[in-house]
Formats: sequence, C-alpha cells, structure tokens
Amino acid sequence: METRKYAAIDGRGAIVVQQGPVPEPGPGEVLVDVHASLISSGTELGGVKRLRESPRERPPRPFGYQNAGCVIALGEGCRGLEPGMRVACMGAGYALHATVACVPQNLVFPLAENITFEEAAFNHLAATALQAVRRADVRLGEYLAVFGLGTIGQICCQLGRLAGAYVLGVDLFPLRVEKARELGAHAVALAGRDDLGAVVSELTGGHGLDAAIIAFGGDATETFKQIVRLMKTAPDTHKMGNIVIVGGARIAHEFASALGNLNVLSSARTGPGYHDEAWERGRDYPDVFVRWTTRRNVELCLRLISEGRLRVAPLITHRYPLEQVPEACEKIIQTPEETISVVLVMK
Repeated sequence: METRKYAAIDGRGAIVVQQGPVPEPGPGEVLVDVHASLISSGTELGGVKRLRESPRERPPRPFGYQNAGCVIALGEGCRGLEPGMRVACMGAGYALHATVACVPQNLVFPLAENITFEEAAFNHLAATALQAVRRADVRLGEYLAVFGLGTIGQICCQLGRLAGAYVLGVDLFPLRVEKARELGAHAVALAGRDDLGAVVSELTGGHGLDAAIIAFGGDATETFKQIVRLMKTAPDTHKMGNIVIVGGARIAHEFASALGNLNVLSSARTGPGYHDEAWERGRDYPDVFVRWTTRRNVELCLRLISEGRLRVAPLITHRYPLEQVPEACEKIIQTPEETISVVLVMK
C-alpha cells in the first residue's frame, strides 16, 4: 500500500478528496487501515462556514479526528498492540478522514469484538461529552439539562442519565429532540416553541436545575440567560449550580450579583494528556494523581458502548463513502435539521 486517500479543506472552504503517500509510523506511532470515521459537525464544519465567509488562498489540508480500523504496522516502542488488531483512533491531525491513518499509540484503543467500526468512530466525541458531564459534577438524583442535541449533546444526555441524573434535552430540531427521547432522556423540549419553565418545573418538582450543559457553537447569550433563570434558587435569591460550555459558544453576561453563585465552567477536549506529545506517544500520568486521562475516558466510553449502556449507533443518520465526503459535509452544513451523526465508510 503506497498511497492513501483523505478528505481535505482549502482556504475557500471547498471540501475535496486527495491522494498522497502512506506515512511511515515513527517511534510510538501506529499505522491503521481505516474502515470508518465520524464527521464532527461543530469543530470541523463550523470552520468551513467561516472560511466561505472570508475566503483566502490556502492549499487543501487534511481534516478529521476520530476513526476506527485495523492495525497495519507499529513504530518503535509501541506496546499492547499488534498488526491485525481492531482499534479506535482519535486526535486532530492523526485520526483523519482517510483510508490509512498514522496515530500516536496512546490515542489508539483496542476494541471489544462486539463493537462495530462505526460505533468505535464515535470515540473522540464520546470522550468529549464524558469530560463535560464530569465538569458538570452531576450526582445521583440531580437534574441536568443539555442544550444542543448534536452528537455531543446526545451522548451527554445518555451519560448524565448513567450518572444518576434526571435529564432534559433541548434543541431547535424535532429530529434531535425525538432521538434524545428515544434514547432515554426523561424530558425533552423544542427550543423557542415549548414552555421551558413549565417543562423544568415538572421535571424537578419546582426545585430548578442543578446543572446544565451548552453543547452547541455560536452566540449562546440568550440560551445562557434562559438557563440562569431555570437553575435552582437559594432562599436568599441567589442562583446556584453548574453551567458547562462544551461547544464553541460565545456568551455575554454580567457576573457577581447579576449571576448569583453559579459556577460557569469550560470543558475542553477529552481529558488530560491530549496534546501532550510525550503522553500521546506512550508516557502516562499516574492513575493515583490523574484518574481520568483522555485514554481512560475513551476506554470507559468504549466499555459502555460494548456493554450496551451507551448507544451511539442510533445517532447515525447518514453514511457516505469517503469519495462522497463533499456531499456528506454539505448535507450537514445545509440541512442540519436532517442530520445528527454522519459516518464516512472506507470499506
């Protein structure tokens, strides 16, 4: 195998399929024959919209950060992996939408036999959602609302329920709201149409939300103000609880007395380790000091998928061969109301 195909985006926001040499795995790297990858509609395609609004000359560059396939070859120093092993892969610049990927060993995860390659391709976004739920610090019996029911939001709803919370899912699009209901959300609401105050009051018995997650990009100021009104209120009138922003949202809001004693938290990426080059290529952080690294978060997500407790296959609304990645991306960009998770199939 001398060449590979991969998806790329140029400076004008055009999406193309290109061909280039297969990379050689360096020390601590794994070469993988990719079977499926998952498009991230927010991180990957939000940038496409911005490029099209302000185009510039730039050659196409590969994109993608989560896929699954079989190990072809191992670089020096790789441990716990062998050629032919079924694996999930993550990482921007590594786990590309490509027929072959070269990925650092700590971002490569062996798969249980009952996990499909399509399910395994959710690994990066699943761990991102898990990190957001951890940041929300939801406890057994508490009330969590997730605003934005794309792939990350849908997984946040499921993980919140697994953590013991009563979960409300909110989105603009009926397809996504109904999918959250189908996958176990205790309550759902259509943003801008349903009376959220009434829905939250019924779910929480009038107590208000303990936590909320904003899982979409763009201007979220009005959503944030709405969430603040829905959070639990202390007898001294202060709002309390945790609000986590995992999407690339922008918010304008006053703090101090205007916000009460709410914790406003950013949740970035998949957990400690990712983007530490030494960690990615094999060094680990001690479990006793850093319990939930990126690797352990992904491993837990894959275990939950294997056990049937986290259901990602029902989130797939469309499948395309790699050669049709321009059509796949346009589908997501132009008709978001018809899509949740879109998979590219290589085999």
